[in-house]
Amino acid sequence: MSTKSQKNVWKNEINDIIRGACGGFLFGIPLLYTMEVWWIGSLAKPQLIMMAIALMFIVVYLLNQIEGFRKRRYSWLAAQTAMDTVEAIAIGLACSTFVLLLLRELTPETSLRESLGKIIFESVPFALGVALANQFLGDSENSNGKGQESDPENSTTKNKGDLHATFTDVGGTLIGATIIAFNIAPTDEIPMLAAATSPPWELAMIAASLLISYGIVFQAGFSNQQKRKDQKGIFQRPSSETIMSYLVSLLAGAFLLWFFQKLTFSDPWTMWLDHTLILGLPATIGGAAGRLAI
Repeated sequence: MSTKSQKNVWKNEINDIIRGACGGFLFGIPLLYTMEVWWIGSLAKPQLIMMAIALMFIVVYLLNQIEGFRKRRYSWLAAQTAMDTVEAIAIGLACSTFVLLLLRELTPETSLRESLGKIIFESVPFALGVALANQFLGDSENSNGKGQESDPENSTTKNKGDLHATFTDVGGTLIGATIIAFNIAPTDEIPMLAAATSPPWELAMIAASLLISYGIVFQAGFSNQQKRKDQKGIFQRPSSETIMSYLVSLLAGAFLLWFFQKLTFSDPWTMWLDHTLILGLPATIGGAAGRLAI
């Protein structure tokens, strides 16, 4: 019994961390594509960095008192809230470091002071997203009354056919991907980041986009997660749906790059590929949120 209980504790903890990380990606990914934040972090003095950490702790602590990223609430325990705050900040630091490495904004040549500044300043929106994880897309499991009332509507929707469900998935992905990518596509960050990438890093970016998308929709425990798993359609398995949504998000990103004249039909296909994959990461995260919202 004790072994089983310990396994459940670790399982719940891992799920909480995944939920927090996904909330961080949903909230923090746009600022990771903002060069001004890179520059501020690179030039920040130690006093400013310490102030950013202190302010981040205070805000995240207050957000954890309200909601937090865990299913279990201990908001009446100050010590538990403080521990959750430290964990939320740690998740934000880890996620921002991972993406900065993926985007080649952190390299072995980057100085320690510059790396710390970039990581700290970029981790602020991530940590806020972790603390707001349960508020992004409310968990339907915690609202039994609403969930029961929507059952007949869900069954009616399922009966409309696999094709309709597939178009719904594609539409939700397009809407979410377009909303996020629309704010990033016209900026100069995409060409700058694309110039620093190489094929191995592009493959890593593809893998990261797929894993984060899968985590947001099928693992984080956000709203309608069970509905997503039961969703009918041509791409009805989580793996195939994740790949499909990634391809749709790439198409949305490529179209926006062309729309804002960042790419033209006279550009080589390798340039289209580089730019689209760079924009594909935030677009895929937006597309995952869009599928949950429908």
